[in-house]
Amino acid sequence: MVFSSLLFLFIYLCFVLLVYYLCPRKFKNFFLFLSSLFFYAWGEPVYILLMLFSIVFNYACGLLIERYALSGNPSGKKWVVTLSIVINLGLLGFFKYTGFLIDNFNALLSANVSFLDLSLPIGISFYTFQTLSYTIDVYRGNVAAQHNLIDFGTYVSLFPQLIAGPIVRYSDVAAQLKERRESVDQFAMGVHRFVIGLGKKVLLANQVGLIWNEISQTGSFSELPALTAWIGAIAFAFQIYFDFSGYSDMAIGLGHMFGFTFLENFDTPYIAKSITDFWRRWHISLSSWFREYLYIPLGGNRRGKGRQIINLLIVWTLTGLWHGASWNFLAWGLYFGVILVLEKLFLLTWLEKIPAFFRHLYALLLILFGWVLFALEDFSQIGSYFGALFGSGGWGNGSSVFLLYTNAALLLLCAIASTNLPRRIGSGLNRLLAGRPVIWVICKNLFYVTVLLLCIALLVGESYNPFLYFRF
Repeated sequence: MVFSSLLFLFIYLCFVLLVYYLCPRKFKNFFLFLSSLFFYAWGEPVYILLMLFSIVFNYACGLLIERYALSGNPSGKKWVVTLSIVINLGLLGFFKYTGFLIDNFNALLSANVSFLDLSLPIGISFYTFQTLSYTIDVYRGNVAAQHNLIDFGTYVSLFPQLIAGPIVRYSDVAAQLKERRESVDQFAMGVHRFVIGLGKKVLLANQVGLIWNEISQTGSFSELPALTAWIGAIAFAFQIYFDFSGYSDMAIGLGHMFGFTFLENFDTPYIAKSITDFWRRWHISLSSWFREYLYIPLGGNRRGKGRQIINLLIVWTLTGLWHGASWNFLAWGLYFGVILVLEKLFLLTWLEKIPAFFRHLYALLLILFGWVLFALEDFSQIGSYFGALFGSGGWGNGSSVFLLYTNAALLLLCAIASTNLPRRIGSGLNRLLAGRPVIWVICKNLFYVTVLLLCIALLVGESYNPFLYFRF
């Protein structure tokens, strides 16, 4: 069940909201827990047991760490947090990477080791990082252990952010789990944010994704004209941004509807003027997690340039692997890791001396090249696609010109929507109509209703409705 489905919008969400607001306050988390488990079981009925194990295991670890801390036994709590890290990462590694390792072992040694053909549990990368952040923060003394199993289960399984983030740290919602007060204003804000996210997904990501889908399924890229290749790379860049940021917007909006406030996960990343700036704006919750729980514990930048470079490369190797068990993801992570190292060493200083337009162009080109690595798993295809970008298959033909002509308006709309221009227009209209608040409210809500109706109209007959980050 995905957020951008009629089943979710008109049956599941309506039912859950109705019952949630009819529930006495002391049962609200219990109902959210049950409804979130149902949401997960709809897509993964078998792996619901894995999630329940993760909940109970990490809940117990938190209590044990607290007990050892109160009794003055630092070695005891260290053993527990180590066990938590090993078990959590072990489960993630088993389901996500064992098949990849065995395949490569077989290919390297011409062996025939077999492995159970297990599907990847949906969202395991996200909820594993959330439970790890909890036990580590309890160990550090940053948060108190959660004594209510239902509240902890609600945190881990909360359906708005369960499947594809943002990665919500326990410390950010601990107080909200215990006591939160829903309001009409917060609910309205949640609906507005959800509709914006739904619009990004249905009206932009799905539509521009069809362009990339058509180009990527051509088979061989060796004869692909450069114009078509560039349109494809740009289309995928827009698809993955509006797909993932749209999901994050919907998750944040749903959180507001249930009284939660989640941190932002995207901040117009395509207006970045360096790769360092881009990764401050893209998937902020993941970047923050790696910085807080890996980069800083490794020493960060406190032990000299040499150690900082090693730490950055470790972090970005693991960032690439977090996205998937495939060599192209490892290459993608190292690609950005190397660029970030170069920016730390000298590129940022050089970039500050050139006009903003060229800094922006530099960032966009490197981001697009990175998305080619991300989108294609086969290295021979990656090589062919890069060759096509630089004219190995010619620069253009009638088909590529027609492709540009028929999709220019959509690509331009995506370009505008990926900047802060829509936000500035909204703020400008708000100031313009400050003396006429009724007109402003009517105009604003008409906009949201129009977006919602357009989304519903497209969803009724649309078959292409993937969520790219579900596989992570």
